[in-house]
Amino acid sequence: MKRLYLSAAVVAASLALPALPALAQSNEITIGITVTTTGPAAALGIPERNSLEFVAKKIGGVPLKVIVLDDGGDPTNATTNARRFVTESKADIIMGSSTTPPSIAVSNVANEAGIPHFGLAPFPITPQRAKWSVSMPQPIPIMGKVLYQHMKAHNIKTVGYIGYSDSYGDLWVNDFKKQAAPMGLTMTDEERFARPDTSVAGQVLKLVAANPDAILIGASGTAAALPQTALRERGYKGLIYQTHGAASMDFIRIAGKAAEGVLMASGPVMDPEDQPDSALTKKPGLALNKAYEGKYGPHTRSQFAGHSYDAFLVLERIIPVALKKAKPGTQAFREALRQALLSEHNIAASQGVYNFTEKDRYGLDDRSRILLTVKDGKYVLAK
Repeated sequence: MKRLYLSAAVVAASLALPALPALAQSNEITIGITVTTTGPAAALGIPERNSLEFVAKKIGGVPLKVIVLDDGGDPTNATTNARRFVTESKADIIMGSSTTPPSIAVSNVANEAGIPHFGLAPFPITPQRAKWSVSMPQPIPIMGKVLYQHMKAHNIKTVGYIGYSDSYGDLWVNDFKKQAAPMGLTMTDEERFARPDTSVAGQVLKLVAANPDAILIGASGTAAALPQTALRERGYKGLIYQTHGAASMDFIRIAGKAAEGVLMASGPVMDPEDQPDSALTKKPGLALNKAYEGKYGPHTRSQFAGHSYDAFLVLERIIPVALKKAKPGTQAFREALRQALLSEHNIAASQGVYNFTEKDRYGLDDRSRILLTVKDGKYVLAK
């Protein structure tokens, strides 16, 4: 297995965790991270991996041992990686993955094993996954609301939808029904496509024929540019809205001129410069972007980088609290971390201010979102 602490080949997952050996105290804190650095969602996972270069290497005086594996966006691979973190690495903390389906898989393993889990993609946190899992990205309802409010303010009545044919696409359709429909918005057509698809011509033809006032695209990474480009090529003139999964410079690079005028929900890390000095997200956002663009070049910032970066800002708050109660490498330390997530409040990060509770496993409010548009090939705040 190629570990590299950045990526790894993966094998098929077993169906259940074997009996876990007794845990022994450790002089370091082990963090297992599974992200998608290959495949269709690599545009999400690579920034998440890259940002780990700029996080703390020691917290509370204890070194961090960070192991990063690639899951290729596949839930089976993500499950395998998570089980390895549990059985081989004896991880104190698990993070991942980069998209919704593998994040669900990782959460299942973490909750089975009783290990704190930080999801790096929005995913449904059911009661069965709520004890040990939290999600770093903004929840769909918070990001959806800003889009629907903009639609309402611009007299949009009918909306066409095109999104992934998986749980991420379902999250957006369900949120539209719950939030947008009561606001007077109607979804006139719903189209889906698979993440690896290279054409959405058939779906786009149906959307254009339906002629809605606006179109909402529920996709992420570079794949979000596929329907964006196809809609403009087919002559659609209405407003196009993208979810926060598309907020990266790669989207503009792939979509080109078709990106002009898009409305996009985003985390504040994409534009900390225009935040007021009083915003708690400004300082960490500027710090991350300075470090990231300093190494990877101008205009490479990504909100996906913010998800993993922010997870470590959360750890900087909760690990010292947990260390007062237990030693790394023990179940008592895992439980102390879980309790510290609930006791620590107003954790400022690049993507929001976190206040996790037993019921709110996202821990974010409206400070975690902004609305962007693309003008002259650059992101600017939308009006």
